[in-house]
Amino acid sequence: MNRLIPMTAAVMMLAAPALAEQNNGQIATDFKLTDASGKTVQLSDFRGRTVVLEWNNPGCPFVQRHYAGNMQKTQAAATAGGAVWLTINSGAPGKQGHMDGAEAKKWMSEQKSTPAHYLLDPKGVVGQGYAAKTTPHMYIIDAKGVLRFQGGIDDKPAARVAEMSSARNHVLAALDEMKAGKAVSVAKTVPYGCSVKYAD
Repeated sequence: MNRLIPMTAAVMMLAAPALAEQNNGQIATDFKLTDASGKTVQLSDFRGRTVVLEWNNPGCPFVQRHYAGNMQKTQAAATAGGAVWLTINSGAPGKQGHMDGAEAKKWMSEQKSTPAHYLLDPKGVVGQGYAAKTTPHMYIIDAKGVLRFQGGIDDKPAARVAEMSSARNHVLAALDEMKAGKAVSVAKTVPYGCSVKYAD
């Protein structure tokens, strides 16, 4: 009987992460979502590999700015380095940026976006469980499942597209440091962008 209690608690956490910010240096909360193709994807399936989480809203001007090429380059570099990139849309139905699977696949094709999976979180359970505040809001989880970075993609929230090449890309810098066996020097920053459009 005692063995069933922690198992039940674990199932509940998987279904509905606690509404609390994730802490760097601790195991990131596991979750399970459906991707744009209808496949069920679980975070813990990627244990043993670094995972990058990107909160996305294609209607957000900040997201549109980064998808002028910067986000795709960051995805490609992260993937080439062995990371798994998961894009998450926590926009509620009827809110800006919400998409169903077919819309998400069309958008990815148009943007030449190449995440391992585009995950749909219309009830905002995972987004709220990670305290995702903006689009984009980035997280990096190491091969042991430990959260190593959370925050904005770079240090120039007001930059125009032409100025973005001079920004410090926090995601790529953190991935490089992790690969070199170093501590992430900038592990947490204030995220910027549009607010995540959760259900009321």
